[in-house]
Amino acid sequence: MTDTSLRDRLILVVDDEEKMARFIRLNLEHDGFRVVEAHRGEEAIRVLRDALPDLVILDVMLPDMDGFEVLQLIREISQVPVIMVTAKGEEEDRIRGLELGADDYVTKPFSPRELVSRVRAVLRRTEMASPISKEVVEVDDRLKIDFGRREVWVEGKLVKLRPTEYRLLYHLVQNAGWVLSYDQILAKVWGYEYRDEPHYVRLYVNYLRQKIEKDPANPKYILTERGVGYRFVDFRRQKPSEASQESTKN
Repeated sequence: MTDTSLRDRLILVVDDEEKMARFIRLNLEHDGFRVVEAHRGEEAIRVLRDALPDLVILDVMLPDMDGFEVLQLIREISQVPVIMVTAKGEEEDRIRGLELGADDYVTKPFSPRELVSRVRAVLRRTEMASPISKEVVEVDDRLKIDFGRREVWVEGKLVKLRPTEYRLLYHLVQNAGWVLSYDQILAKVWGYEYRDEPHYVRLYVNYLRQKIEKDPANPKYILTERGVGYRFVDFRRQKPSEASQESTKN
């Protein structure tokens, strides 16, 4: 019997061979997953930031940079689970990938059933350990976020966010209660090449506050850690109104 609990999860397939990428896509879609593709390393990083996939299937051999370099860049901006695809018998590649932060690997040639089984197993492990999944998050009576549908509701009304605003909110909420530095936010939302542009963060935090805070001048969700960065209120342990009193407003 097919497990439907992971249906609609978004998988990013990174492979420069379009036939192989299509083969993987068709098998994943047949099992209920949604799929986006990238065929180069730089493209994979862009798609990762824009689409926010639930898992990445990453081939070691890519034309512009190898899969290990891509994995290192991924780990600088995201903890998304990654399954490496390696050539048969390349034990060193498998060990290197795992040491760099890959969650699993498959070797070519592989069967569709093996690949889907590994995808499901990795998703189950990571979702059990993840503090917040891509489901509905009720911050308080005012603010609700549906990560599965990419929707934000404030006081019962749907609020339209631009893609960059959504990515920023996503990463802040995923790390609720933890301070994210300017560099971390820039790397996760805009890319590692924007690390010298902290004004981007301040500008988009202001945009978000205008849309989700009751009083943007006295925020209770997105809190400023002066000179360091921002943190989203740890709504699982503390009421937003209580946390805002402890934080220095921007």
